[in-house]
Amino acid sequence: MANTIAGEKLDAATALAELQESKHDRVTIVLLSGDMDRAMAAFIIATGAAAMGMQVTMFFTFWGLNAIRRKGSSSAAKDWLRRMFGVLNKGGAENLPLSKFHFLGLGTGMMKRVMREHRMPGIPELIQTAQDLGVRFIACTTTMGLMGITKDTLIEGVDQLAGVTTYLAEAKQGSVNLFI
Repeated sequence: MANTIAGEKLDAATALAELQESKHDRVTIVLLSGDMDRAMAAFIIATGAAAMGMQVTMFFTFWGLNAIRRKGSSSAAKDWLRRMFGVLNKGGAENLPLSKFHFLGLGTGMMKRVMREHRMPGIPELIQTAQDLGVRFIACTTTMGLMGITKDTLIEGVDQLAGVTTYLAEAKQGSVNLFI
């Protein structure tokens, strides 16, 4: 009987260790900001984690969807209010403003110039690197509906269109969960 209890404890401990080990290999990132610097941080963290062999899922919602929208895409919504979201948020990783010191695009242009001079990749290159490393991209269907964003206005390589329950299921499996 003592061997059975000890064996069950060992099996439970082994199962717990395996679960904790698998959690250490999973990262989820919610990108809800459409700011260039915040999007860059999200993609740099995602590509770093993926390069370390971790499974990474990025969930794009609200203004963060602009990072994975096609350049110049607008809303296909029928009502004027959601169409205005499309006009104001043209989308495209190249069009994201800085969170601070944007100055009608001057600050963003200066930041991009400094990045080029230091051979730092821009957001489009970081997106491609993330996709090449197997980072999963999930676009929030709730926000897409609110803003009149359709699947055809998103970049190639978005793995899934889903809601918050899908994100929560992913986050539950991970040990690192970030909101940016």
